[in-house]
Amino acid sequence: MQRPTRVRLLVIEDDAELGAVLAQSLGEEGFAVDLVDDGQRGIEAGRRQAYDCILLDVMLPGRDGFEVCRELRGSGVVTPILVLTVRNATVDKVEGLRAGADDYLPKPFSFEELLARVRALIRRSTTYADRSLRYRDLELDPVARVARRGERAVELTPKESALLEYLLRHAGRIVSEREIIENVWGLGFDPQTNVVQVYVHHLRGKIDRGFEPQLLRTVRRRGYLLGEPR
Repeated sequence: MQRPTRVRLLVIEDDAELGAVLAQSLGEEGFAVDLVDDGQRGIEAGRRQAYDCILLDVMLPGRDGFEVCRELRGSGVVTPILVLTVRNATVDKVEGLRAGADDYLPKPFSFEELLARVRALIRRSTTYADRSLRYRDLELDPVARVARRGERAVELTPKESALLEYLLRHAGRIVSEREIIENVWGLGFDPQTNVVQVYVHHLRGKIDRGFEPQLLRTVRRRGYLLGEPR
């Protein structure tokens, strides 16, 4: 399976409106989100890609969420799974947990609670244990969006955190604006916008102002570089 370059979530939800809302809202929180709308495609995606958490609806066409969960666990997938469903009876909760789910959130739910549960599952996951990112004295926890430069805590917005995460994962390599747009904002974002320049400016002010050496550089006509070139 491919190892993701950002904290990546798989949402398996056949309600098109809810799926779109979840994908957009989680994306705004700095996560990379893949959305599929049926059980079989969910199984295939979960086997193919190494995700950090899977949000799984139960009432899916074809193969329901319990089947999906059992198939993924039977394939050796250890990604944390959060089951989302209107079925709130105790027997359904027990069936979900027996199928291999890690947590259970009945619909309707608040996005704040969903977000808290996703972050808690990722934190508890053994696959996340070594995911804190560091370059010299700059460190980022990409799930909690907590950064530090030396002894100073750095407050980041979700997109600033996602941008810093991408730069840290490619430290020492020049990354173009197009690469950043595609991986931080998504393929559908307008590549002609100056949003990358704006966010790099904001991020540089937070992680470099008052510190030596300066870590984030603009490379004329090529893009941006965090750290020393490899």
